[in-house]
Amino acid sequence: MTVAPNPVLPQRVVVAGEASGAVLALDEPLSFWGGLSAEDGRVIDEHHPQVGACVTGTVLVMRSGRGSSSASTVLAEMARLGTAPAAIVMIDADEILATGSIVADELYGRAVPIVLVPEADYPAITAATTATLTLDGALTLT
Repeated sequence: MTVAPNPVLPQRVVVAGEASGAVLALDEPLSFWGGLSAEDGRVIDEHHPQVGACVTGTVLVMRSGRGSSSASTVLAEMARLGTAPAAIVMIDADEILATGSIVADELYGRAVPIVLVPEADYPAITAATTATLTLDGALTLT
């Protein structure tokens, strides 16, 4: 018998939207500026544990963002090119990434949903294979 997973409710919906995809949980925060390639969605920061991983279409899970105000530009460009994550899940707010998602929605009609989750739910999310995000910010994990 299969038990339906319980949704994880977010602490806060930063940018609303629906998305689903494979979970890509980063071991460390990542700066989108200089850390990701907008052209192909790959982690290019040579010092990051997941260098070479592709974020395109994933539910990208990381504790927080990592600096550079230019990260908003990279996320907006990734949305334009179709190389952005399907959604971003974090514990700590990152206003710069939120700005990039909002700008992408305004310019290209392609927002990247962003939600914040409680610390207590983070291990379950990082251990999931896939996640589905609803408009109210609930995550269903499998």
